[in-house]
This record gives sequence, C-alpha cells and structure tokens, in this order.
Amino acid sequence: MNTISASIVTPNGTVYEGNVHMISVRATGGDMGILPNHIPIVAPLKISAVKLKSEGIDEYVAVSGGFVEVRRGSVVTILTEAAERKEDIDVERAQLAKEKAQQRLAELNEKTAEYQEAQKELQRAENRLHVASL
Repeated sequence: MNTISASIVTPNGTVYEGNVHMISVRATGGDMGILPNHIPIVAPLKISAVKLKSEGIDEYVAVSGGFVEVRRGSVVTILTEAAERKEDIDVERAQLAKEKAQQRLAELNEKTAEYQEAQKELQRAENRLHVASL
C-alpha cells in the first residue's frame, strides 16, 4: 500500500514525522481525509485533532490551527503554532488551562480582544483534553 510522508512542524521544531496511510484533519472548510496521491492543496486548519493512520495504528496530535499543505508525491506538511502528541499531553495542566480560560471568560467583556483570546485558550485546552482521551 502507498504511504504519505507526513510532518507536523511548529516554531519549536518537528512534533511528528513518519510515513502513514491516511491523515484526517479539520480544515476551516470542513473535515479532510488525505490519502496517497491526493491533489495538491493548502488549507487553513481549525484548533483540532489530527489523526495519522498507519498499519492499523491510529496516532493523534492536538494542533492549534495552522495550515496543511499537500504536495505532489504524497508529501503532507502541517504547520502550526503549537502541537502535542497524545502521549505528551499533560492532562492536569490542560484541565487547569481550561479552568483558567473559563474564569477569564466570565470576567471579560465579550467585545474585547482579551475575550477572543480567552475563547481560543479555552478551545486549545478542550482540544488537548479531547486528544488525550482518544
């Protein structure tokens, strides 16, 4: 079976690199399943889980948005501000981040930039908790 060369890269380095049979991502336009020989595309990503499937094993990475780029030759690169593999997620820390974001949201005016940032912090924390539970 053909494979995809997959990389998930952050400003701090590569979080994932390997050959997989399928990648599932949540783009702003909807969910995408990427198989070998997928058409070239660049798409913005939502804060979500990335699923990497190979040899019957599913691996998950929490990403904080970013972009997915599919190039000819079955090469996929995900560029994101932050990413964590399922096994690297500190659940206690993610739960504390969620609670802190919820507290900030309760204290802030909905029309402020700080409120919008707190919403993103909450989404990131909930995504990390979701990926850790998979």
